[in-house]
Amino acid sequence: MKLRSNGLPPVALAMVVGSLPVFLVGTLAVEIRHSLHFDTEALGIAIAVYYLGAASSSLPVSRLVEHVGGARVMRIAMLGAAVLFALIGGLATSWAALVVLLLLAGGISGSMNPAANLFLARRAESTHHGLVFGIKQAAVPFASLLGGLAVPAIALTVGWRWAFGAGTLLALVAAAVIPRSRTTLAEHRRRHPYAARAPVASAALITLTVGLGLGVMASSGATAFLVSAAVSLGFAKASAGLVAAAAGGAAVATRITIGARADRRGGGHLRVVVLLMLVGVAGYGLLASGTLEHSHWLFVLGALLALGGGWGYNGLFTFAVIRTHRDTPAAATGVTQIGGRLGGMLGPAVFGLVADHVSYSASWVVAAVTAAVAAAVVVVGRRLLVAARSQSPAPGPTASEPPAPAPGAPVPDAQ
Repeated sequence: MKLRSNGLPPVALAMVVGSLPVFLVGTLAVEIRHSLHFDTEALGIAIAVYYLGAASSSLPVSRLVEHVGGARVMRIAMLGAAVLFALIGGLATSWAALVVLLLLAGGISGSMNPAANLFLARRAESTHHGLVFGIKQAAVPFASLLGGLAVPAIALTVGWRWAFGAGTLLALVAAAVIPRSRTTLAEHRRRHPYAARAPVASAALITLTVGLGLGVMASSGATAFLVSAAVSLGFAKASAGLVAAAAGGAAVATRITIGARADRRGGGHLRVVVLLMLVGVAGYGLLASGTLEHSHWLFVLGALLALGGGWGYNGLFTFAVIRTHRDTPAAATGVTQIGGRLGGMLGPAVFGLVADHVSYSASWVVAAVTAAVAAAVVVVGRRLLVAARSQSPAPGPTASEPPAPAPGAPVPDAQ
């Protein structure tokens, strides 16, 4: 696979930058809360607002992306991210200011995902889509890993604001290296006249959107509060940051590995998604046990499983959706992203509320139950895809590169 020709490295960098604000706030929460004077529940609300901004921008921007192309949208998003990093690091002097800036940062993140999906779906070889989207989605937990490393490297040395200053530089670099569009705007519209208006919503897609939303609800609460929960259990701040970094690294490894395997597998992708969600359920259970028993090793093992499995399926999920909606990849993933972003909004808010009024162990139990329900919903969504497939024309002779179906028609190896 030629990474340079398909533009994957700069897209992955842009995805890291787009996801970084919320993870910096989560992993640097102890320092930020002390500086801006707010509690755990307020932290959950602030992170929820970020995901609200992302959910609000997802569908309208995905339609715009189909109309003007992914590269143009990504470059504008990175310039906007650079400005917001600078504002958070320099001007966020209260909880209210932080919330407003996170809302805008969420809007930028919500625009990045469909733009990157369209860009890579059109440029990367279809025989490598599993690996490509696994690496692209691995950028999100990699941002969490960077957030964890920022605790000992930056927050505990020169202060949390400098971490956002580093984010500004990364955003400017990303804006500079994103490849230029290969076509003019008029040529893009002429080549893809159906893209901005093709229908993508279906019962299967909506069901999968709900399943993704519930899964992300569990994982977003975990990522937002993992450091705070570890510190409350007795971990040193630097050690808690390293636990978060290791768990984020586990998610990175899972997304890339299962993406590469998807390119060699004839089908069953959503079955693997369900399996990983159930691994996440086990991880949340271990986190609850570790918290109740004050066991550091159970907590660390739970974190690795919860994020390695329960947060490691997103790239494969995206791959499956794009394979079922080849003509409208941005619009289709824009729909599913609404579920993911709403789940990301509810997860930290619910987790913080339960942690504040009950306990962290209760929050981990809530996450486990939510992830289990998510797995069940994805099973239903997969069955709906199979039913839709049975009503569609038979696919072409090759499983590695089936002919492009009509917009909205399922592809057999995506289920």
